[in-house]
Amino acid sequence: MKALVFHKPKDVRVDTVPDPIIEQSRDVVLKVTSTAICGSDLHIYNGFFPQPRNLVLGHEFMGIVEEVGASVRNLKKGDRVVVPFPISCGTCHFCNLNLPTHCENSNPEHYGPEGELLKGKGGALFGYTDLYGGYSGGQAEFVRVPYADYGPRVVPENLTDEQALFLTDIFPTGWSAIDWAALKGGETVAVFGCGPVGIMAMKSAWLRGAGRVIGIDTRQYRLDMAGKAANVETINGKDNDAVEMIRDMTGGYGADVCVDAVGMEADQSFLSKAKNLIQGEVGTMKVLGFCMDAVRRGGTVTVVGVYGSPYDNFPLHQWFDKGIKLRGGQAPVHNYIDHLIDLVATGKVVLEDIITHKVPLSEASKMYDVFSKREDNCVKVVLKP
Repeated sequence: MKALVFHKPKDVRVDTVPDPIIEQSRDVVLKVTSTAICGSDLHIYNGFFPQPRNLVLGHEFMGIVEEVGASVRNLKKGDRVVVPFPISCGTCHFCNLNLPTHCENSNPEHYGPEGELLKGKGGALFGYTDLYGGYSGGQAEFVRVPYADYGPRVVPENLTDEQALFLTDIFPTGWSAIDWAALKGGETVAVFGCGPVGIMAMKSAWLRGAGRVIGIDTRQYRLDMAGKAANVETINGKDNDAVEMIRDMTGGYGADVCVDAVGMEADQSFLSKAKNLIQGEVGTMKVLGFCMDAVRRGGTVTVVGVYGSPYDNFPLHQWFDKGIKLRGGQAPVHNYIDHLIDLVATGKVVLEDIITHKVPLSEASKMYDVFSKREDNCVKVVLKP
C-alpha cells in the first residue's frame, strides 16, 4: 500500500509499505477514506520529538472496516468508522478511571509512572513515535486499529467524511480545553492560537455557554479563519500587546479562562533559540506564560498545545499568587466522542469549515512543507488516499 512515511526531520515521503494485517483478536484493518495532517504531526516532522526509524505518520483518520479480528463483536466488514487518536484497551486500571490516554496496556515498551522525556510515557498514540507505542498511523491507504472493540465509532450515514473526520482529535481536544475549565455560563474565554485546535476550542466555548470568546494569533489568515468559523473577537499578537488588550476588554481583571492551543512550537527569537541550546530545552513555553499573565486571579488555564521538554522558567510564583487552576494533557477522546458525534449529527456544530486544502495522499509530502512553513493560508489539510 501507499503511506506517508517519516524518514528523518523535514523528510517525509509517500512510500510503498507492507499492508497491515490482523495481529491480535481485538484488531480491525481499515481502508482509510480520509485522514488529516495535525499540527502535532509537525512536532515529529520538525524534529521536536525523536524518532530514530521510519514510521507511518497520522493520528486523524477514518475509514471502512476491511477485516475484523475474532474478538471484535461490535463492528463488521463495511462499517464506516471514526477512530480516536489515543490507543486504549478499555479494561486496565486507568481506562476504568476514564483516563484512556494513560492506558497501561497499549504502550508496553515505554509506559510508566514517571512521565519523563524518554521513559515512563503514557498510553499509545497512532503514528506518534516509538515512545508512544510505535504504531503505524493512518496517513495511508490502510491501517491496523488495535482494541477496535473499544475505540472506533460507527459514523452516522447522514455525515460526510469531512463532517466527521475531526472527531478523531481536534474537536475532542478543543472540547477538553473547555470541559476542564468547568464553565458555568457567561465567562470570557481567551484562546491563544487560532489553528485547528484553537478554533475547535472556540466553538466548544460557545457550546458550553461562554459569554465572550477571544482568539489570539500572530498570523492574520488564521485570525480571519477564527473570526469566520468560530465568530470570535480576535487580537493580532504580532502587532499588539495581547495580554494588555485582554485586560482592557475585561475591566482590568483578565479572562476567566485562557487556553494554550499553541504549545512548544510558538514563534521564537534568535536569543530564545540560543537559550534552548544552552539549557537543553525544546521550543518555548512563552504562550503558556501569556496565558498565566492574561487569566484573572482565581481563573483557569488549560493547555492542549503540546509540550515535550522541561523549562527552567515556569512561573510557579505567579501560579501560586494568582491562585490559577491549571489543567492540560492529551484529550480523553473516548470519554467525549459519543456526545460530540451527536452534536455534529444534529447540526449543533460545524467542523469542516476550517478545511483549506483537500488533496490526494500522493501530495502529502508537499503539504507537510506548506503547513510547516505556514504558506498558502494553510489552516487544515485533508488527505484522500
